Amino acid sequence: MTTVPAPIISQNPADPSDVLVSVPAAGVFTSVRAVEQARAAQPGWFAVGAAARSAALGAVAAAVDAAAEELAALAVREVGKPLTEARAEIARTAAIWRYYAQAPFEPEGAVHEQPAGGGLLLTRRRPYGVAGLITPWNFPFAIPAWKAAPALATGNTVVLKPAPEATACAQRLAEIVHRAVPPGVFTVLPGGASEGAAVVSAADVISFTGSTGVGRKVVRTATERGIPVQAEMGGLNAAIVLPDADITRAAGHIADAIAGYAGQKCTATSRVIAVGAALDPLREALTEALRARPAGDPAHPATVCGPVISRQARDRVLQARQGLPELVGAAVSARPDGWYAAPALVEKVPSGHRLLNEEVFGPLAALLPAEDLDHAVRMTNSVPYGLVTSVHTASLDAVLHGLDHLDTGMIRVNAPSTGVDFHLPFGGVKASSHGPREQGHEALAFYTSGRTYSLAPAHP
Repeated sequence: MTTVPAPIISQNPADPSDVLVSVPAAGVFTSVRAVEQARAAQPGWFAVGAAARSAALGAVAAAVDAAAEELAALAVREVGKPLTEARAEIARTAAIWRYYAQAPFEPEGAVHEQPAGGGLLLTRRRPYGVAGLITPWNFPFAIPAWKAAPALATGNTVVLKPAPEATACAQRLAEIVHRAVPPGVFTVLPGGASEGAAVVSAADVISFTGSTGVGRKVVRTATERGIPVQAEMGGLNAAIVLPDADITRAAGHIADAIAGYAGQKCTATSRVIAVGAALDPLREALTEALRARPAGDPAHPATVCGPVISRQARDRVLQARQGLPELVGAAVSARPDGWYAAPALVEKVPSGHRLLNEEVFGPLAALLPAEDLDHAVRMTNSVPYGLVTSVHTASLDAVLHGLDHLDTGMIRVNAPSTGVDFHLPFGGVKASSHGPREQGHEALAFYTSGRTYSLAPAHP
């Protein structure tokens, strides 16, 4: 008897009665078949040459630009992304495809001098084959883009397994890409854990973004298979504020990094570390800044904090806040519809509390005092994660100290912890990341294998 995969259902988090997608999951066998079909299409895709691959990626960028308002509205509706932020994501998505459209013309190797005699020593890079991409729901267009674009540019084919909550966005992206590339080159598989595991078990190179627990399983499976894998996982990011900082400006940046998209970013700020005399003025300024960013309708251009993605996500945020003194935040948002949680700032968090060790993934942060900069750095480094830290100060010495001693993959000075430059490497240390960095030129290296050739003359 054939088992029918359970349906994938995607709801609007601002109005759960609004169902965007209800489709059957692809299933394990279909997922493996999709990888096989992508593998069959890969030699032809690589053989079309740099100009054709460049033109295809450029066409995707143009199509994303042309459909920008529609795609932004879809992100608002399916994943609850505030409209202004959704528009920015779509603009970034087009920019990513356009950036990697130039990659097929990048040098793919080098010529080296022979130690002695004639001939040539060459290095080249070649695509692995099928890139299996597992992506989350919080950046439903940008993250698939910054994985798929470099993979396609270097001659791989792609099988994308998106998070169920972002199925409609992934299907719409597939419609756009399919108009630019041959059949089998880009495939989207609706599904959940089973489909993701099938892709990881069959593809030739794996890129994953999601939770730490799932990421570790992906890394383990890929490593056992002996294939390249990168995994971007959790974050428990700190903002360090020194007394010489522009407190009002710092509070605005930190409030955006706490409340923006309801804190549903791996780069969101969840710990605010106030150094010495910065504590009292920062408490006041940050409380005021968060009150100015209430949870609201994501379709409104002024909204910063929309709904969280699900009822379970809202319950997780509320449970993490329970019993802690709150400087700002209500138990629930005043909105009766959707899955909303008001932005909250808590203090007097006891050591060992989950807020200081786990990623809650919601609009919630702890305000923590530090005696001095060294103490603040030790507090920042004390967690299992190491993705990004923001440092707010007017002191170059403090910045240099932070750069030398902070155990995080990215450091942002006088800026929110959120924010990504797509042409620069992205990633962290410890439990935040595994493997090579994403984005920029590092991505081109990740999706290709290096080869060394020695060419000797036939007749010396």
